Amino acid sequence: MSFALLCFDWDGTLMDSQARIVNCLLAAFADAGQPPPSRAAAADIIGLGLDEAMARLWPTADAAQRRLVAGYYRQRFLFADETPAPLFTGARETLEQLRAQGYLLAVATGKSRRGLDLSLAQTGLAGLFQATRCADETASKPDPLMLLELMDALDVEPAQTLMIGDTEYDLHMAANARVGALAVCYGVHSPERLLACGPLACVQSLAAIPDWLATRSHVADQRLCT
Repeated sequence: MSFALLCFDWDGTLMDSQARIVNCLLAAFADAGQPPPSRAAAADIIGLGLDEAMARLWPTADAAQRRLVAGYYRQRFLFADETPAPLFTGARETLEQLRAQGYLLAVATGKSRRGLDLSLAQTGLAGLFQATRCADETASKPDPLMLLELMDALDVEPAQTLMIGDTEYDLHMAANARVGALAVCYGVHSPERLLACGPLACVQSLAAIPDWLATRSHVADQRLCT
């Protein structure tokens, strides 16, 4: 299997934003006068779209109550919270290396369009990606639509596409879209939880991805020659 398109999750895969997201979620519930979920529960929904996250965190609420908390969350995340959310070590260098090697790069994220555009502007990474999709402009993970739209936009087949992420939502989306999946084991969900989803591998760092891809391509080339 030789890949042409690499689709990256954002939070927990490229950006170390777990603390900021959790802090904003807990504060949003408090702003709405509601008891907050545990930090573990708040972290567990990272990767889902905000509507889906609210449904999991507050299943007994009605739509209006969830919209209220979601609105407070957006306000906190975009304008008020100052929790650092740096790129993971090697993110920029790895993306630049992969782009130089000829891979198409995309983002498939549970973030909103406004949130992703803000992160891309702050990190200066926007120019490295040929396409991006966010949960508020398509279906949320694990629905495959996000990946299907990216493949269609870049004219790439499922067999040429790899989803890279740190949660089971990423891996389930990849399976639903019939594309390959590579797990990163430093993010939100545990390695055991990720491996149970059957990814092709689970890498310990972003810097390991180019070597892993090179090994896959070398094996594929050998098979073509035999």
